Amino acid sequence: MAKKNSQKLTFSKDTWPILMRMWREWVKPYTGSLLLILCLVILIAGTASLYPVLVKMALDAFTDKSQNIIMVAPIFIIVVTAVKGFSMLGQTVLTNRVVSQIEADMQLKLYSHLIDGDISQIGRQSSAALTQRFTTDFTYIKEALTRISTVFLRDTATIIAVVIAMIWIDPILTLASAVVAPFVAPPIAKIGKKLRRMSTSTQEQIGEMAGLVSESLQGARVAKTYNLEDYLKGKAASSFNEIRLLKVKAANARGRLDPLLEIAGGIALAGVLFLIGWRIMAGQSSVGDFAGFVTALLLASQPIRTLGNLSAIIQEAVAALVRYYAIVDEKPTIVDTPDAKPINVSKGKIRLENVVFKYREDVTALDHITLTIPAGKTTALVGRSGSGKSTMMSLVPRLYDVTDGALVIDGQDIREVTQHSLRDKISVVSQDVMLFDDTIRANIALGRNDADEERIIEAAKAAAAHDFIMKAPEGYDSQVGSMGTRLSGGERQRISLARAFYKNAPILLLDEATSALDSESERLVQQAIRKLMHGRTTLVIAHRLSTVRDADMIVVMEAGKIIETGTHDELITKDGAYARLYRLQLTDDVISPA
Repeated sequence: MAKKNSQKLTFSKDTWPILMRMWREWVKPYTGSLLLILCLVILIAGTASLYPVLVKMALDAFTDKSQNIIMVAPIFIIVVTAVKGFSMLGQTVLTNRVVSQIEADMQLKLYSHLIDGDISQIGRQSSAALTQRFTTDFTYIKEALTRISTVFLRDTATIIAVVIAMIWIDPILTLASAVVAPFVAPPIAKIGKKLRRMSTSTQEQIGEMAGLVSESLQGARVAKTYNLEDYLKGKAASSFNEIRLLKVKAANARGRLDPLLEIAGGIALAGVLFLIGWRIMAGQSSVGDFAGFVTALLLASQPIRTLGNLSAIIQEAVAALVRYYAIVDEKPTIVDTPDAKPINVSKGKIRLENVVFKYREDVTALDHITLTIPAGKTTALVGRSGSGKSTMMSLVPRLYDVTDGALVIDGQDIREVTQHSLRDKISVVSQDVMLFDDTIRANIALGRNDADEERIIEAAKAAAAHDFIMKAPEGYDSQVGSMGTRLSGGERQRISLARAFYKNAPILLLDEATSALDSESERLVQQAIRKLMHGRTTLVIAHRLSTVRDADMIVVMEAGKIIETGTHDELITKDGAYARLYRLQLTDDVISPA
């Protein structure tokens, strides 16, 4: 159903407005280069139009035995072809330069929009499907831009120039040849629209296939453990076959263009032969006229055929452009207000004031939460999965906006301060470690070009990471690989911790930061974390309750609500939900010791 709705949205827009928007936003800035390309196109078309004239004059000269023309014609032909050849080279070089730059500009715009956009926007599609926008979709767009800049301009100008030559040679035959065009145009347009529909479906299916492949490869361990190979291969085969069928249909549709244009060209040529033969017999035309006109007709036939195929390419590009603009036109909901100011974090007191948050209208993740997280203290969030712990933590750096109520830091509503200044005051360490495909140094310093080497080493030592880093082949310059695949789980976690030490922000968010560490590393890191938490406002999500016994305040959550608060001892004495969870985990630890 979603796919059908997407197609309705796509085809409510015409091709022309999309192309005009493309022109205004991306092509127009390169008007200077385009004008130079146009001058070269005029040269190419002008020289091409001289060919039939030269043929006519040469044949007439042979008939009249004019030696001067016979001697000059070869030299003139060499000059004409040289001008055309160098003009074509210049046009190709300039076009590739401009088109590649436009492609890079559009890709940067799309990437910037996604990076600056809302988490919810990115999360609606798989990363593989979004990545496909930068590859397959831009292949269609770049191909269309290149063809328009070369084929369309050059061939259109060539057809115009050749038609002028045909009119000069024989206007009556030119009119007769033009009669065929109105019968060919409607089928070409119909095929183009069909190709656009199929192109949209194909691009969507390729996105789904990319997501499936990426998901399967990332989950290879689970797939093998549960013997899912056949199941996944079956899903992949179905997806690949769907794409194959769509591509075959598109290829068949394109394949109808050449026969259609070939037949039309044959009808036109047959009509010309009949008419010109009759006119020669009547003494109204010469053999030179015949040869020149047929040469012009043949010169025009290839550009006409190419332009017919260009329609299909443009329709495929328009489908990709619709998908492109569907993303970049979506306005982020989390934005700085016009009068937003940098946040001033003097103490780090966080307060949630009657906060309601809904991911969807029918799903309430946080239900009227009022909570004060003391400055410089450690507050732990505990509860079953789905109770709202991660959601509450995500609201602090404003990854999502509250649906109702307010989240205030040191008396400042975070919706009224700049996002950059807010997030600059927060360090996050999650159990889901994200490392970038870069050096260990860059991952600790988070890509800062002015990174302090001494601070990086101190941060790594504090996170118990320095020793294993120094054992790496290139030390701090060692590459971690995509998603940190060259490091173990514990090593990745310690690099993530080192980031927090390096940033040294006044607010610290910890989501089971030591879950992937061995016992010895965990002991060292826990000591370092306690030092890091000292004097800072720390919000901890705890799955193992034994790790938060020393928290200044423990908040117990259930179904998006706070059901208990207090210290560990207070909650144990109260013998409520926290006490039951704690005893249950103690029992599990005894039965299944780590």
